[in-house]
Amino acid sequence: MSYELFIAGRYFRSKRRQSFVSLISFLSIAGVAVGVMALVVVIAVMSGAESEFRRRILGIEPHVWVARHGGPFSGYMESVNQIKSEKGVVSASPFVIAQAMVSADSGSSGAYVRGVDPHNPGPLFKEMTAKELESKLPDPSARKSKDDKPGIVLGKELANVIGAKEGDTVLVMSLKGIMSPMGILPRFKPFRVAGTFSSGMYEYDGSLGYIHIEDAQKLMRLDGSVSRIGVWVDDIYSADKIAGAIEKKLGFPFWTKDWMTMNNNLFSALKLEKTAMFVILTLIILVAAFNIASSLIMMVNEKTKDIAVLKAMGATDSSIRKIFVVSGLLTGSIGTLIGILGGVGLCLFLERFKFELPPAYPFSSLPIQLEYLDVVVIAISALVICFVATIYPARQASRLVPVEGIRYG
Repeated sequence: MSYELFIAGRYFRSKRRQSFVSLISFLSIAGVAVGVMALVVVIAVMSGAESEFRRRILGIEPHVWVARHGGPFSGYMESVNQIKSEKGVVSASPFVIAQAMVSADSGSSGAYVRGVDPHNPGPLFKEMTAKELESKLPDPSARKSKDDKPGIVLGKELANVIGAKEGDTVLVMSLKGIMSPMGILPRFKPFRVAGTFSSGMYEYDGSLGYIHIEDAQKLMRLDGSVSRIGVWVDDIYSADKIAGAIEKKLGFPFWTKDWMTMNNNLFSALKLEKTAMFVILTLIILVAAFNIASSLIMMVNEKTKDIAVLKAMGATDSSIRKIFVVSGLLTGSIGTLIGILGGVGLCLFLERFKFELPPAYPFSSLPIQLEYLDVVVIAISALVICFVATIYPARQASRLVPVEGIRYG
């Protein structure tokens, strides 16, 4: 151990002649610890919220949408096979998507109706097995009679709004009507509520319904065409690159849009909020750093004679600076370590015991996702701030003239 580190350690552990200096040092450690702990917990909550929103959205939406300029298109199975051959694609499935009005005895509501192929729905229904989905949305050819109504799976909030429950009959009205001498007449078709789903996102649960793709084609008069093709990939963060490759392979008039582009506003807002919280809570560490600077300035005044003796014995200016920088960093390091341990421990506690939130929040419990890269960034940021706080006092100590220090020390 170099003598600078040895002296810095002794200064840090020794009792001060002025108890006020020791109090400031203690408050500095406490301030850094509280700031770091708050940063760790808040950033973990923000990361958890972002991850939970992403999980819910991708639980109901494909990673990439493929559509055609001009609207619905036929011969889609050839496009599906081309998409499946692209590297990184896990699954692809056709969809019919249209706006409709869903009515029951207790009310009606606008909705988006999605026609899906129950034999190839993609990873949409995570809470349903393939057999359950096929039983809820049977093929038209498998129905026992013409009076046997096709099935529809509604979002729970949508079912609540219109007052429908499983087994009830609802009327789905297509906004694409039929021309008649009296004008455009809407198309109606009765459906049996085969079940409900809950994605955890009100925007989907309150406006989405699934029916068999053939029933959707008949209702919307698409004659075997589809609106879009949903694509799922193995790496969700490479969805934009795969979408570009698919668009290039299919060529004009096809176009693609990945999940990141479709939800850019939501995730940009979450990222901005995460950054803002980091900056705001860093101010707590900054205040503690001012305390570190104050305690070091008082220590320099207290150790004037010691500094003069060291310089008279041959200690260089850089050695004196090093002594006080290390002493200040010891304070910051202890505070940072306590804060990291406290923050990680609190995150693990909240994750283990699931802190419940009121119904007004979009989550039933506090979302926690502890990312160790964030913890490392927080620790480094705290240490850098503490290091900057030590520069001025250490520089003042190194400028002390030995003769003046011995005379007035």
